Amino acid sequence: MKAYELPATVAANGHLTWPEFQLDPALKDAQVRVIVLVEESTDIEEDEWLQSAAQNPAFSFLYDSEEDIYTVNDGKPFEP
Repeated sequence: MKAYELPATVAANGHLTWPEFQLDPALKDAQVRVIVLVEESTDIEEDEWLQSAAQNPAFSFLYDSEEDIYTVNDGKPFEP
């Protein structure tokens, strides 16, 4: 199976338009599958996500003293 990647634009009427290009003549009147990948501009940066998670009240239980079950003396130091 051959794959073609083309820049395309969604027109005001909802139709896809792309530049002219030459397909294999054997594809004339053939069934094809079109996959549309859309860039998401609403993605947030990692530091923004971490800041949001740190301020989320769902994690407020971690500030309870009952959650402090480990001390510096627990475990072994990490040595790479």
